[in-house]
Amino acid sequence: MGRANPDLVDLVGRLIADGPKDRPPLIAVVGAQGSGKTTLARAAAVRFGAAQISIDDVYLTRAEREAMGREVHPLFVTRGPPGTHDLVLLQQLIAALSAAGPDDETRIPDFDKRGDDRRPVEAWRVFRGRPSAILIDAWCLGALAENAAALESPVNALEADHDPDGGWRRAVNGFVGGAYADFIAGFDATLFLRAPSFDVVLDWRCQQEADLLGVAPTGLPAAERARLAGFIQYFERITRRMLDGGVTADVVVQLDRNRLPGPVPA
Repeated sequence: MGRANPDLVDLVGRLIADGPKDRPPLIAVVGAQGSGKTTLARAAAVRFGAAQISIDDVYLTRAEREAMGREVHPLFVTRGPPGTHDLVLLQQLIAALSAAGPDDETRIPDFDKRGDDRRPVEAWRVFRGRPSAILIDAWCLGALAENAAALESPVNALEADHDPDGGWRRAVNGFVGGAYADFIAGFDATLFLRAPSFDVVLDWRCQQEADLLGVAPTGLPAAERARLAGFIQYFERITRRMLDGGVTADVVVQLDRNRLPGPVPA
């Protein structure tokens, strides 16, 4: 993913400086898959002494998602959409970091995406002391729920083939307008990195995967690109909604297809 844009790192620093002084400011860095939000949050955390947590770190365990698949809808077995994250655990982490003393240690969860399950606690990374801020990077925080009419028609083959009656997308929408909206309401600032279109998300996601495999993007096998094209369909409805303005954010930075930002607020 390369290095974070220095202007965006400075912007996060200004959001931290403008936050409350009696506790670590809680800031969300939001953007579509592959937009560079995690890279930015990590770089800002290092520069400003903040704690960085990706919402990907707190997916529900495989067993918990399988239970949701049986009890709510089979598509909830696949991690990513609202409803598949442990927001209670994330809130506990925020509380622990906010109350930490200079010598306290807070363990930050780690999710094994290849193994599709949360790593054991002893493998989690440790944050020492009280952070200057808490940075949460997440693709869906700040998304606004849709109305019932918008949910009637599928937006892609995944919804048409595996959610023909709309039960999964209605449940996801309920999480967006419920637990996730309640969660983001407690943040001090939200920065939204806005992709130029949904069409670039597949290229960005393929670049991420190529980086993980240690190959050039052009060297990514066609079968892997096809798998990722199917995977991002789980994110498509909400991502398009956010790109069309269905998002609550304090600062919006427009990205081009190379992830370069337009004018960054001073």
